[in-house]
Amino acid sequence: MSNLDKIFNSVGARSLFKNKQVLQANYSPETIPHRDKEIEYIASILAPSLLGQKISNLFIYGKTGTGKTLSVQHVSNELSKRSKDSQVLRMEYINCKLKKVADTEYRIFAELINKLGGDVPKTGLPTDEVYRKFIDLLEKNNEKLFIVILDEIDQAVKKISDDFLYNLMRLNSELNKTQISIVGISNDAKFLEMIDPRVKSSLSEEELVFPPYNALQLQDILRKRAEEAFKSGVVSDGVIAKCAAYAAREHGDARRALDLLRVAGEIAERVSSPKIEIKHIDESNDKIERDKLLDIIESAPKQFQLVLFSIMNLAKDSKEAIFTGDVFNYYDDLCKKSHADILTQRRVSDILAEFDMLGLINARVISKGRKGRMREIKLAIPENLMERSKEILIKSLDFN
Repeated sequence: MSNLDKIFNSVGARSLFKNKQVLQANYSPETIPHRDKEIEYIASILAPSLLGQKISNLFIYGKTGTGKTLSVQHVSNELSKRSKDSQVLRMEYINCKLKKVADTEYRIFAELINKLGGDVPKTGLPTDEVYRKFIDLLEKNNEKLFIVILDEIDQAVKKISDDFLYNLMRLNSELNKTQISIVGISNDAKFLEMIDPRVKSSLSEEELVFPPYNALQLQDILRKRAEEAFKSGVVSDGVIAKCAAYAAREHGDARRALDLLRVAGEIAERVSSPKIEIKHIDESNDKIERDKLLDIIESAPKQFQLVLFSIMNLAKDSKEAIFTGDVFNYYDDLCKKSHADILTQRRVSDILAEFDMLGLINARVISKGRKGRMREIKLAIPENLMERSKEILIKSLDFN
């Protein structure tokens, strides 16, 4: 028997999982612990839609992994069940972080048309024609209310501008049978501050903030999921608490806690350990940190990628300190060569502050005497991820 035969034949025997799906990000549990108050608030805002009544637009904020999307989808599913026979209500979900779905206004409307049973090409039609197709489909479907759930709505606004929200709301004045409402979900609590006052006044919004989970709440969530996910007795003492402690440091991120537990299970399986130990959680944390950094780089808007690519090239070519002005000059040249829009120096400076917060760079403000104050920038991407990071940027930005 070959070594590969041994590995493949033993996979069932050494599996620690009973149902791995329970620990995946896209799993929807029947109950959502520690979110009763938030779920009831969402339901109270959306409930009049069952009578076909126009509802306020709702914007929900909170850090990643605080149960925002799960809670909205839970209420959405319950509403859909109750409105099934009456056909007064339709709800559709779009994840604005997905490229080729929500990176232009055209694509957002094309996706909505697709969900309504229509069809438009990915690009090419005049925008007015896309609006008209969307309106015609809404009126034809005959529902009184169309609720669009825009997850990670801040990503769409960063990529497109807030015009698409204004245009979506403006369509209400052209609709006779149907009205549109928005449920926006954002990881950025300052999202509405980014919105033009003219757009903001057209939204007439309600707001809800999801607080982070604390360590005890995370332990409770993990314990329930672990019972469903793993075979009996394979999770060692202290593992759940360690997972919760790591995630509590990350702003109470339940998604991260579940990822930690799942990856730890996979690592333990790989080394044929009969149990998941605390050391496997530590290894899982190291792996997720590496993967998270690459995911941030890959999913960042194009302008963010252009600024980061500039920093990486400057860091490679220069032995001296890099300053904000150097980054802007390199970025400016890069945009001209690639025919990309050029942001202002102030906006590039804001992006650098975000990079510092995400851990992609270390930036410290230093005084240059009469020249004023500026940021000194050092790249913080680990050496072992540098090559992969650059590959991702080159592919995403279509550089040769």
